[in-house]
Amino acid sequence: MTQKIENFATYPSLRDRVVIVTGGSSGIGEKIVEAFAHQHAKVDFLDISDHAAEKLIGTIKRQGGTIPTYHHCDVTDIAALRDCAQRIIATHKTVDVLVNNAGNDTRHTIEEVTPEYWDQSIAVNLKHHFFLIQAVLPAMKAADRGSIINMSSIAWHIPSTGLPVYVAAKAAIVGLTRTLAHELGHHHIRVNAVLPGAIETERQRQLWYTEAYKQEILNSQALKKLIQPEAVARLVLFLAADDSSAITNQSYVIDAGWI
Repeated sequence: MTQKIENFATYPSLRDRVVIVTGGSSGIGEKIVEAFAHQHAKVDFLDISDHAAEKLIGTIKRQGGTIPTYHHCDVTDIAALRDCAQRIIATHKTVDVLVNNAGNDTRHTIEEVTPEYWDQSIAVNLKHHFFLIQAVLPAMKAADRGSIINMSSIAWHIPSTGLPVYVAAKAAIVGLTRTLAHELGHHHIRVNAVLPGAIETERQRQLWYTEAYKQEILNSQALKKLIQPEAVARLVLFLAADDSSAITNQSYVIDAGWI
């Protein structure tokens, strides 16, 4: 059951902050965009799902949030990604928050993985994290502040099976987060990772959430409830806001006590 937005925290420091979210049209990303919009941040979100993006903008408009800006951008196309980042910076003159959320958890066996599939999976699950961070760094350094939030997963902790390249990428995101936190700390740029567990998005419901799998999830968790994407979005808000100004180099698990 969706809970009312007004029941949760408001972060005054996020008002008018410039926020970039990748993979923002659906799933966890959709709720992250929506959450920032209701904090009255200036949100630019990237995706390739135009219809879903239009629907999300309409929903936020009806709810009274600050209307976000959508950019059709394939994050695996690094030239297009860089160009999109530069256009956002040219418009707003800065970037305060970057949420590297885009990813694809399609299941695959070891035997199915070709060199081409490996490169494709790494491109959508890891590579764009680094290059979008690289693209926004000049603006963050000029402002002498910033919060970068990289979306990892508990998949490499469990460890999950049946999607080895995805798991490798999600583990690498934590390593990338830790080294960049130390590289960028003297610019007052914070870098943290969020590690969701099983999150009940529409994609998960359509593709994998059989009754047997849902029961497996609940049996593994300390809290016997399915986690909604809004819960992840609220954690991201905290890590973006000034309330977490002394927090960097950390990996936050949100999995109802699975690991």
